[in-house]
Amino acid sequence: MRLFLFLLLLIPFTACEKQVEKVQEEVGLDIMTNGQWRVTSFLEGTTDRTADFSPYKFQFKNDRTVDAIVNNAVQKTGTWQADVATRSITSNFAGSTAPLSLLNGTFTITDSSPTYVKAQRTVNGILHTLRLDKI
Repeated sequence: MRLFLFLLLLIPFTACEKQVEKVQEEVGLDIMTNGQWRVTSFLEGTTDRTADFSPYKFQFKNDRTVDAIVNNAVQKTGTWQADVATRSITSNFAGSTAPLSLLNGTFTITDSSPTYVKAQRTVNGILHTLRLDKI
């Protein structure tokens, strides 16, 4: 009986937690899709690849696509997905070459605000660190 009462008490907290997560996702989606972003830092281990991204702006969209824009023209469209629970963002520019291919995969968000995102992932033992800033 005590277990049953405990489970009944737990249900509102679980539902509340899911609601909070949903609100966080909606806020994050609004932040990501409202405006364009630029890669302001990209380190591949100790190699600074930031300059490779200098011509690019990125427009994230509600349909989970992202446009890589150069000179106001879409050069490549990819996909993106954010996960609030794991604090991660996954992107994929299928068939792309560097530098866009460096963005393919799942990055763990280490710091963020409405105007920037810092993230990292390890590829073949090499740490890739990324910073995106809203333009």
